[in-house]
Amino acid sequence: MLTPVSRVRRFNRAVTSEVGALDSSFLGRGRPLGAARVLNAIGQGRGDVAELRDYLGLDSGLMSRLLRSLEDEDLVATTPHPDDARRRIAKLTRAGRRECEAYEAISNSQAEALLVRHSRPEVLLAAMDLIAAAFGRSRIRIEQVNPSGEEARYCLGEYYGELSRRFKGGFEVSLSRDPDAADMMPPRGAFFVAMSDGLPLGCIGLKGSESGFAEIKRLWVAPSARGLGLGRRLLEAAEAAARNLSVSILRLDTNSALPEASRLYRGTGWTEIDRFNDDPYPDLFFEKCL
Repeated sequence: MLTPVSRVRRFNRAVTSEVGALDSSFLGRGRPLGAARVLNAIGQGRGDVAELRDYLGLDSGLMSRLLRSLEDEDLVATTPHPDDARRRIAKLTRAGRRECEAYEAISNSQAEALLVRHSRPEVLLAAMDLIAAAFGRSRIRIEQVNPSGEEARYCLGEYYGELSRRFKGGFEVSLSRDPDAADMMPPRGAFFVAMSDGLPLGCIGLKGSESGFAEIKRLWVAPSARGLGLGRRLLEAAEAAARNLSVSILRLDTNSALPEASRLYRGTGWTEIDRFNDDPYPDLFFEKCL
């Protein structure tokens, strides 16, 4: 029988083989995976060499060698940073942009072919999201965004869908006390999204009010990212934003069908209080003094 460690190693072998990580010519373009990843990251707008190195997890020596190889191919050009000569900025040349486009096309085709081969692609994608979130835990960033923006709307759509599945009678946004977007934007409030390599993994809103307190709204974490402490990080970001707005009292409501939410609040200093609104969905109410 396979042990947990041997199963992890089996998975590692399968992935490296599938993506061609050991090929000297990754995706048949004449260079190994390391150089291809640097080229792609620059193409995605990560031009500062120091930030690029940190994002890819490379040491300075390897980063320099990979950049030099791409410069020798006339795919990348590096120049001093305009404000700090100690820093360098990498940009794609015209040939580099064409090469990036070729990688994108081949990678997309490879991904589509993998999904077509699987009888349950959604199950496969869910497993991939779970693994990617675990592997990329250190790269998850909490970003303040417009609550009407694309990332926020994606998270809220997923959040409402989950409530519909978990609440006994379903969930209708129109029946809830849905916060106005303007109340979750400065100077009244804030809205945060957790991002991982372009994929939103969670959200939280801070809603300002005229009632002497602000509210925490729409805390959601993607199933693939649960267990990584992301809910706590989002809550801390919202609480920090409240302090910056001179909010001294926070309140929130939740439903007992979401026991993990209640555990989070009780474990982070929130106190259960009496009902403070007429929203038909929540049955638990909390407060925290900052």
